[in-house]
Amino acid sequence: MGDLSLIKCIAFDADDTLWVNETYFLETEQAYCELFKDIIPEKEMSEKLFATEMRNLSIYGFGVKSFTLSMIETALNLNHPSVTKERISKALKLGQDLLKQPVEVFPEVNQILVQLKNKYRLIVATKGDLHHQERKLKDTGMEAFFHHIEIMSDKKEKNYLNLLNHLDIKPQQFLMIGNSLKSDIEPVINIGAQAIHIPFHHTWEFEKASQQPLNQKNYFQVEKITDIMTIIPI
Repeated sequence: MGDLSLIKCIAFDADDTLWVNETYFLETEQAYCELFKDIIPEKEMSEKLFATEMRNLSIYGFGVKSFTLSMIETALNLNHPSVTKERISKALKLGQDLLKQPVEVFPEVNQILVQLKNKYRLIVATKGDLHHQERKLKDTGMEAFFHHIEIMSDKKEKNYLNLLNHLDIKPQQFLMIGNSLKSDIEPVINIGAQAIHIPFHHTWEFEKASQQPLNQKNYFQVEKITDIMTIIPI
């Protein structure tokens, strides 16, 4: 790990780092696949949905709205007479309910942000739908903790470099905290910044990193968000 004494800016991923997210997506997907189980096996429907999501990422981006459009498209592409207007309406409602899902913040997140805010510039660096992510931040009351909120179109090296340039921060002064090795850790350490990985028990298939091991010297891994306070200098 690099010298954490150099850190000036700490960025937090939001979904499954500050609050629960993927759990609700999985519950919605299960309900969606069950809705069509008399037409197609649930596992096969889930695979078709994921394939549709991947095709649509470049068009719709990330988030619940993209997921909902992909659910509707996948159902229509079954080209089956039992895919009725009523079933499509139920699929749409699943997406709408997901958008309205109350935010479940992880324990002690607010206390951690209070402690860090006095020493570091805190930001949110997350993917997803702009309006939805802004609403979740507002609903949690966390907005006041953050100097900047960045809803990113993707989380690759170039996206992080653009963010650091905007913040006027050097890579060695930047620490990213998140649950995804693919999006929050690997691209960050590749640009010379630092990271803390907090795994979440559910991971979207898209976010699963390759089997190539990362250089353990470039980042920490902890079990829960409260553990970062044993690493970050205060």
